[in-house]
Amino acid sequence: MNSAYHRRVAVPTVLSTAISPELADEAITLFTPLGSTEQHGPHLPLDTDTRIASAVATAAARELAAGAVGGRTALAPAIAYGASGEHQSFAGTISIGTEALRHLLVEYARSAAQWCRRIVFVNGHGGNIEATVSAVRLLRAEGRDIAWWACAVEGGDAHAGHVETSLLLHISPDVVRREEALAGNSAPLRELMAPMRAGGVAAVSAIGVLGDPTTASSQDGARMLATMTRRCADAVHRWTPDADGRLV
Repeated sequence: MNSAYHRRVAVPTVLSTAISPELADEAITLFTPLGSTEQHGPHLPLDTDTRIASAVATAAARELAAGAVGGRTALAPAIAYGASGEHQSFAGTISIGTEALRHLLVEYARSAAQWCRRIVFVNGHGGNIEATVSAVRLLRAEGRDIAWWACAVEGGDAHAGHVETSLLLHISPDVVRREEALAGNSAPLRELMAPMRAGGVAAVSAIGVLGDPTTASSQDGARMLATMTRRCADAVHRWTPDADGRLV
Protein backbone atom coordinates (compact mmCIF):
# COMPACT_ATOMS: atom_id res chain seq x y z
CA MET A 1 0.00 0.00 0.00
CA ASN A 2 1.30 3.46 -0.90
CA SER A 3 1.08 5.30 2.42
CA ALA A 4 1.67 8.69 0.77
CA TYR A 5 -1.29 8.10 -1.50
CA HIS A 6 -3.53 7.20 1.44
CA ARG A 7 -2.34 9.98 3.71
CA ARG A 8 -5.22 12.10 4.95
CA VAL A 9 -5.11 15.65 3.58
CA ALA A 10 -6.62 18.42 5.70
CA VAL A 11 -9.51 20.10 3.92
CA PRO A 12 -12.37 22.30 5.10
CA THR A 13 -15.50 20.53 6.31
CA VAL A 14 -18.28 21.48 3.90
CA LEU A 15 -21.51 22.05 5.83
CA SER A 16 -23.81 21.16 2.97
CA THR A 17 -22.48 17.59 2.88
CA ALA A 18 -21.23 17.17 6.47
CA ILE A 19 -22.76 15.10 9.24
CA SER A 20 -23.14 16.49 12.74
CA PRO A 21 -20.40 14.42 14.48
CA GLU A 22 -17.82 15.85 12.06
CA LEU A 23 -18.47 19.28 13.54
CA ALA A 24 -18.20 18.36 17.22
CA ASP A 25 -14.95 20.28 17.60
CA GLU A 26 -14.95 23.65 19.32
CA ALA A 27 -11.76 24.71 17.49
CA ILE A 28 -13.54 25.16 14.16
CA THR A 29 -13.41 28.46 12.28
CA LEU A 30 -16.51 28.77 10.10
CA PHE A 31 -16.23 30.62 6.78
CA THR A 32 -19.54 32.03 5.54
CA PRO A 33 -19.63 33.77 2.14
CA LEU A 34 -21.96 36.77 1.81
CA GLY A 35 -23.18 37.62 -1.66
CA SER A 36 -26.17 39.09 -3.44
CA THR A 37 -28.73 38.43 -6.13
CA GLU A 38 -28.56 41.52 -8.30
CA GLN A 39 -27.99 42.68 -11.84
CA HIS A 40 -24.45 42.66 -13.16
CA GLY A 41 -24.96 44.20 -16.57
CA PRO A 42 -25.87 42.34 -19.75
CA HIS A 43 -22.96 39.87 -19.50
CA LEU A 44 -22.63 38.58 -15.92
CA PRO A 45 -25.06 36.46 -13.85
CA LEU A 46 -27.12 37.73 -10.94
CA ASP A 47 -25.08 35.63 -8.49
CA THR A 48 -21.71 37.16 -9.43
CA ASP A 49 -20.99 38.51 -5.93
CA THR A 50 -21.94 35.18 -4.38
CA ARG A 51 -19.65 33.26 -6.73
CA ILE A 52 -16.70 35.53 -5.92
CA ALA A 53 -17.24 35.44 -2.16
CA SER A 54 -17.64 31.65 -2.27
CA ALA A 55 -14.46 31.20 -4.32
CA VAL A 56 -12.41 33.32 -1.91
CA ALA A 57 -13.88 31.68 1.20
CA THR A 58 -13.35 28.18 -0.19
CA ALA A 59 -9.74 28.81 -1.19
CA ALA A 60 -8.85 30.63 2.05
CA ALA A 61 -10.45 27.93 4.22
CA ARG A 62 -8.56 25.27 2.29
CA GLU A 63 -5.27 27.16 2.65
CA LEU A 64 -5.70 27.47 6.41
CA ALA A 65 -6.82 23.85 6.81
CA ALA A 66 -3.69 22.66 5.01
CA GLY A 67 -1.35 24.84 7.08
CA ALA A 68 0.62 23.60 10.04
CA VAL A 69 -1.00 26.04 12.47
CA GLY A 70 -4.18 26.92 10.65
CA GLY A 71 -6.59 24.83 12.72
CA ARG A 72 -9.83 23.26 11.58
CA THR A 73 -11.99 25.14 9.12
CA ALA A 74 -15.52 24.65 7.87
CA LEU A 75 -17.26 26.18 4.88
CA ALA A 76 -20.92 27.17 5.06
CA PRO A 77 -23.30 27.57 2.12
CA ALA A 78 -23.31 31.17 0.93
CA ILE A 79 -25.90 33.68 2.05
CA ALA A 80 -26.99 34.72 -1.43
CA TYR A 81 -29.36 37.61 -0.67
CA GLY A 82 -28.20 40.97 0.60
CA ALA A 83 -28.83 44.69 0.59
CA SER A 84 -29.02 45.59 -3.10
CA GLY A 85 -31.52 48.43 -3.22
CA GLU A 86 -29.27 50.45 -5.52
CA HIS A 87 -29.88 47.85 -8.24
CA GLN A 88 -33.64 47.54 -7.78
CA SER A 89 -34.41 49.29 -11.09
CA PHE A 90 -33.04 46.26 -12.93
CA ALA A 91 -35.01 43.03 -13.41
CA GLY A 92 -33.77 40.03 -11.47
CA THR A 93 -32.50 41.95 -8.47
CA ILE A 94 -33.78 40.63 -5.14
CA SER A 95 -32.83 42.77 -2.15
CA ILE A 96 -33.75 42.00 1.45
CA GLY A 97 -32.43 45.35 2.68
CA THR A 98 -29.97 46.35 5.37
CA GLU A 99 -32.16 45.75 8.42
CA ALA A 100 -33.31 42.28 7.36
CA LEU A 101 -29.75 41.28 6.49
CA ARG A 102 -28.53 42.54 9.86
CA HIS A 103 -31.12 40.42 11.70
CA LEU A 104 -30.28 37.40 9.57
CA LEU A 105 -26.54 37.68 10.31
CA VAL A 106 -27.11 38.16 14.04
CA GLU A 107 -29.36 35.12 14.42
CA TYR A 108 -27.21 33.05 12.07
CA ALA A 109 -24.07 33.73 14.09
CA ARG A 110 -25.76 33.26 17.46
CA SER A 111 -26.76 29.79 16.34
CA ALA A 112 -23.48 28.79 14.68
CA ALA A 113 -21.45 30.07 17.63
CA GLN A 114 -23.01 27.30 19.74
CA TRP A 115 -20.70 24.77 18.09
CA CYS A 116 -17.81 26.61 16.40
CA ARG A 117 -15.08 28.76 17.91
CA ARG A 118 -15.01 31.54 15.34
CA ILE A 119 -17.08 32.80 12.42
CA VAL A 120 -15.80 34.93 9.57
CA PHE A 121 -18.20 36.46 7.06
CA VAL A 122 -16.45 36.75 3.68
CA ASN A 123 -18.34 39.57 1.99
CA GLY A 124 -18.56 39.95 -1.78
CA HIS A 125 -21.01 42.88 -2.03
CA GLY A 126 -20.38 46.44 -0.91
CA GLY A 127 -24.05 47.01 -0.16
CA ASN A 128 -23.83 44.44 2.65
CA ILE A 129 -21.21 46.32 4.65
CA GLU A 130 -23.53 48.47 6.78
CA ALA A 131 -25.53 45.44 7.93
CA THR A 132 -22.42 43.35 8.45
CA VAL A 133 -20.65 45.96 10.58
CA SER A 134 -23.74 46.50 12.72
CA ALA A 135 -24.32 42.77 13.20
CA VAL A 136 -20.71 41.95 13.99
CA ARG A 137 -20.39 44.81 16.47
CA LEU A 138 -23.41 43.49 18.37
CA LEU A 139 -22.20 39.90 18.26
CA ARG A 140 -18.76 40.84 19.52
CA ALA A 141 -20.31 42.92 22.30
CA GLU A 142 -22.19 39.76 23.31
CA GLY A 143 -18.87 37.97 23.65
CA ARG A 144 -18.88 36.00 20.41
CA ASP A 145 -15.70 35.70 18.35
CA ILE A 146 -17.06 36.94 15.01
CA ALA A 147 -15.37 39.00 12.30
CA TRP A 148 -15.67 39.82 8.62
CA TRP A 149 -13.43 40.26 5.60
CA ALA A 150 -14.14 42.11 2.35
CA CYS A 151 -13.40 40.79 -1.13
CA ALA A 152 -11.76 43.78 -2.80
CA VAL A 153 -9.18 44.51 -5.49
CA GLU A 154 -7.07 47.59 -4.94
CA GLY A 155 -7.70 50.20 -7.62
CA GLY A 156 -10.43 48.11 -9.24
CA ASP A 157 -13.57 49.37 -10.95
CA ALA A 158 -16.88 49.37 -9.13
CA HIS A 159 -19.42 46.98 -10.65
CA ALA A 160 -19.55 44.41 -13.45
CA GLY A 161 -16.42 45.90 -14.99
CA HIS A 162 -12.89 44.61 -15.50
CA VAL A 163 -12.48 43.18 -12.01
CA GLU A 164 -15.67 41.16 -11.63
CA THR A 165 -15.65 40.03 -15.26
CA SER A 166 -12.04 38.85 -14.99
CA LEU A 167 -12.83 36.96 -11.79
CA LEU A 168 -15.83 35.24 -13.36
CA LEU A 169 -13.81 34.37 -16.48
CA HIS A 170 -11.47 32.51 -14.14
CA ILE A 171 -14.01 31.08 -11.66
CA SER A 172 -16.99 30.33 -13.94
CA PRO A 173 -16.13 31.09 -17.58
CA ASP A 174 -19.20 29.27 -18.86
CA VAL A 175 -21.57 31.85 -17.34
CA VAL A 176 -19.90 34.95 -18.83
CA ARG A 177 -21.53 36.29 -21.99
CA ARG A 178 -18.49 38.06 -23.42
CA GLU A 179 -20.26 38.98 -26.63
CA GLU A 180 -22.75 41.05 -24.62
CA ALA A 181 -20.14 42.95 -22.58
CA LEU A 182 -20.24 46.73 -22.93
CA ALA A 183 -18.20 49.45 -21.27
CA GLY A 184 -20.18 51.37 -18.67
CA ASN A 185 -19.62 54.48 -16.59
CA SER A 186 -15.96 54.52 -15.55
CA ALA A 187 -16.04 57.69 -13.46
CA PRO A 188 -14.53 57.38 -9.95
CA LEU A 189 -17.03 55.94 -7.49
CA ARG A 190 -16.80 59.03 -5.27
CA GLU A 191 -18.22 61.08 -8.15
CA LEU A 192 -21.11 58.67 -8.65
CA MET A 193 -22.23 58.26 -5.04
CA ALA A 194 -24.53 61.31 -4.87
CA PRO A 195 -26.58 60.48 -7.99
CA MET A 196 -26.60 56.79 -7.03
CA ARG A 197 -28.02 57.60 -3.59
CA ALA A 198 -30.80 59.52 -5.29
CA GLY A 199 -31.57 57.20 -8.19
CA GLY A 200 -29.58 54.00 -7.82
CA VAL A 201 -27.14 52.56 -10.33
CA ALA A 202 -29.58 53.22 -13.18
CA ALA A 203 -29.08 56.95 -12.62
CA VAL A 204 -25.43 56.69 -13.66
CA SER A 205 -25.43 53.68 -16.00
CA ALA A 206 -28.33 52.56 -18.17
CA ILE A 207 -26.73 49.12 -18.61
CA GLY A 208 -25.85 48.67 -14.93
CA VAL A 209 -22.09 48.59 -15.48
CA LEU A 210 -19.56 50.75 -13.64
CA GLY A 211 -16.26 50.08 -15.38
CA ASP A 212 -15.09 48.35 -18.55
CA PRO A 213 -15.61 44.59 -18.82
CA THR A 214 -14.28 44.48 -22.39
CA THR A 215 -10.69 44.48 -21.10
CA ALA A 216 -11.21 41.52 -18.77
CA SER A 217 -9.20 38.30 -18.92
CA SER A 218 -9.14 35.01 -17.05
CA GLN A 219 -5.43 35.54 -16.37
CA ASP A 220 -6.19 38.77 -14.51
CA GLY A 221 -8.97 36.98 -12.67
CA ALA A 222 -6.62 34.21 -11.54
CA ARG A 223 -4.15 36.76 -10.17
CA MET A 224 -6.90 38.68 -8.39
CA LEU A 225 -8.34 35.55 -6.80
CA ALA A 226 -4.92 34.38 -5.64
CA THR A 227 -4.21 37.76 -4.06
CA MET A 228 -7.58 37.93 -2.29
CA THR A 229 -7.24 34.35 -1.09
CA ARG A 230 -3.81 35.00 0.40
CA ARG A 231 -4.94 38.21 2.08
CA CYS A 232 -8.08 36.58 3.47
CA ALA A 233 -6.21 33.55 4.81
CA ASP A 234 -3.53 35.74 6.37
CA ALA A 235 -6.14 38.01 7.98
CA VAL A 236 -8.07 35.08 9.44
CA HIS A 237 -4.85 33.51 10.72
CA ARG A 238 -3.82 36.77 12.46
CA TRP A 239 -7.39 37.36 13.71
CA THR A 240 -7.06 41.02 14.69
CA PRO A 241 -10.52 42.56 14.09
CA ASP A 242 -10.73 46.36 14.13
CA ALA A 243 -13.44 48.39 15.88
CA ASP A 244 -15.95 47.38 13.18
CA GLY A 245 -15.04 43.71 13.42
CA ARG A 246 -13.22 43.79 10.08
CA LEU A 247 -10.14 41.62 9.84
CA VAL A 248 -7.06 43.65 8.95
